[in-house]
Amino acid sequence: MKEELNNIIVKESEALQELIDLLEAQVKFALEDKIMDLEAIVPKIETCNKKIAELEMARRGLTKGEPMSKIINTAKDIELEENYRKIKFLVEAAIVQKKFNMDQIKQGLHFTNRILSIINPDRGIKTYNAYGKIKK
Repeated sequence: MKEELNNIIVKESEALQELIDLLEAQVKFALEDKIMDLEAIVPKIETCNKKIAELEMARRGLTKGEPMSKIINTAKDIELEENYRKIKFLVEAAIVQKKFNMDQIKQGLHFTNRILSIINPDRGIKTYNAYGKIKK
């Protein structure tokens, strides 16, 4: 069981590293305004997510729902413990990279919307409320 679990964890760490690489490429495309490349990378990220989910389900099936920390403590296998720490680190890195990507994309969209509002301002009639503020 230890050997199978270790193999699954190694495959999972490889898949997580691939996901992080794809997320880094995604933010690079977003910063360089390569919209077509940005759109093309989304299916690759989804495929990688599915692969990670399948490996996670295989790992959970092998452990029969027991917590990984308990299994690692009872196994007393150094390689298994190191690989598990590695995937925990990679998961955290993927979460941070995803949040960074979302922030960069939102910032780019906000900037684009501001530029569009400057180029093409609202042509509606401005009305004032009782406090002298403009209603939009």
